[in-house]
Amino acid sequence: MGEFNIFSIITLFGGLAFFLYGMNVMSSGLERLAGGKLEGLLKKMTSNPLKSLLLGAGITAAIQSSSAVTVMLVGLVNSGIMGIGQTIGVIMGSNVGTTVTAWILSLTGIDGKNVFVQLLKPENFSLIFALIGIGMYMMAKSNKKKDIGTILLGFAVLMFGMELMSGAVEPLKDSPVFKEMMTAFSNPILGVLVGLVITAVIQSSSASVGILQAIARTGGVTYSMAIPIIMGQNIGTCVTALISSIGVSRNAKKVAVVHITFNIIGTVVFLSVYCILNAFLNFAFADQSIGVVGIALIHTIFNVAATLMLLPFTKQLEKFANFVLRDKKTSGDEAEEFLDSRLLNTPSVAIAECEVMANKMADVALDTLKMAIATVRKYKPENAEKILAFEERLDKYEDMLGTYLVKMSTRTVSDTDSKKMSRILHSIDDFERMGDHAVNILSAAQEINEKGIEFSKQAQKEIGTLADALEEILEITIKAYTENDSELAVKVEPLEQVIDDLVDVIKAGHIKRLGAGACTIEMGFVLSDLLNNYERVSDHCSNVALSIIQGDYKNFDAHQYIHDVKYNNDEFTKWYEKYTEKYSV
Repeated sequence: MGEFNIFSIITLFGGLAFFLYGMNVMSSGLERLAGGKLEGLLKKMTSNPLKSLLLGAGITAAIQSSSAVTVMLVGLVNSGIMGIGQTIGVIMGSNVGTTVTAWILSLTGIDGKNVFVQLLKPENFSLIFALIGIGMYMMAKSNKKKDIGTILLGFAVLMFGMELMSGAVEPLKDSPVFKEMMTAFSNPILGVLVGLVITAVIQSSSASVGILQAIARTGGVTYSMAIPIIMGQNIGTCVTALISSIGVSRNAKKVAVVHITFNIIGTVVFLSVYCILNAFLNFAFADQSIGVVGIALIHTIFNVAATLMLLPFTKQLEKFANFVLRDKKTSGDEAEEFLDSRLLNTPSVAIAECEVMANKMADVALDTLKMAIATVRKYKPENAEKILAFEERLDKYEDMLGTYLVKMSTRTVSDTDSKKMSRILHSIDDFERMGDHAVNILSAAQEINEKGIEFSKQAQKEIGTLADALEEILEITIKAYTENDSELAVKVEPLEQVIDDLVDVIKAGHIKRLGAGACTIEMGFVLSDLLNNYERVSDHCSNVALSIIQGDYKNFDAHQYIHDVKYNNDEFTKWYEKYTEKYSV
């Protein structure tokens, strides 16, 4: 055993670097593997604090990062997707979930010569993980298997970093200077500050607990030193929430307020209780050396106890956050509360929320077009302003979603999330163009109203039938898109063909009526504009349907698919005949 020198310090910080990198790699791999499930779990948040707590603990244990969960919550609240009340239970749960890492690291303290006992030690089985991980990462074809390989490699690197840190500080066990320095940390206030500062600097409570466990293996750390440091580490982890709350809405800042308040109250209460009881009872264990398992145990007891103590007071924590940061009046523009760049740290959640926004865009497109079609049937001036406002919102959605997804393209995502991104990108342009056609249909309706144009009874019947068919294809398309229902999307193409046929029939009928003097050329111009826009809307519905169906195929050729569907498909023929009968003129 050598002495502690400059190379020991380099090894210590190098080990910390490996530890942090391994944790980051493992966390990213776990998050990608989870895909949209993380977002789905968060969507299940209710007013039930216990359920929120369990989900928060589960998500944090799954992705091995309470900081990532907190940043995610700040982004979701800033986007208006979650309320501050929904996040409190998750924040409490994340503190419990983060204790899992300390227990994994505590396995390094296992002693025994038995082969199976030795295999339980992370420094041994992590090497096996590394071999399996690199094999999966290099040879696997699917991203899912590559992600599993990445997780295993990340864990191996993390444990290698832990071993480096432990090896670097091992010479300190016989150092009088080190023992004297550690004795100073018996002061509870100093211990809390040390834990706070170290965690704040490296922005990972798991890593700071890992450092403490590495130092504890020297035998120079007692329970009286470790307890305040562990409590301080919980406050230090709030720094990530503070940093992530810079430049966000007041509501999102409340997430950081709740996180800090929860951890400070827990630390003050339990440290005070410990110090008072120790003063009177003089705990025998206080001056005993604490091992890696002891640190994991104290870490867990403190977090679970603090959570159980404050769980009944979630409403009060929310009121306190609202008191500290009083709400200001906002414009209420939904489009302003858009996706937050902080969500990019958890790509699966970001993509899932892009889906939510794309679904809202689809609903707006449907409402805009239905209102425009209704305006042709019966002109209402008040609808014109609404249609224009909706079209402007669609433009904003398309611009912001497109920009956000371009940022997402630089991130590594799962196969499932990649398909979701593709579907969104293929569809948002069609939704935006639908809004443009709604404005064109409105212009035709205004011209009909201003010029007092009145189509013949037959023409009115034909246009009404076409409008009914258009409304149905819109409803099918939007429902298929928002529910990602490829079976329903298959019905779009036959109805689109029926709409094309109807447009041809109406144009031919107009030419006949024009020759008979029943219609005018001016009517023809308006009718042509109307028919062209109706037909183009149905084309965009077809594009959206294809983007949904594309998700079921590995290699998808849209032109070949349409050709095969129209000419070699009994299902297409069945629905085509059904829609032809329904919308006959």
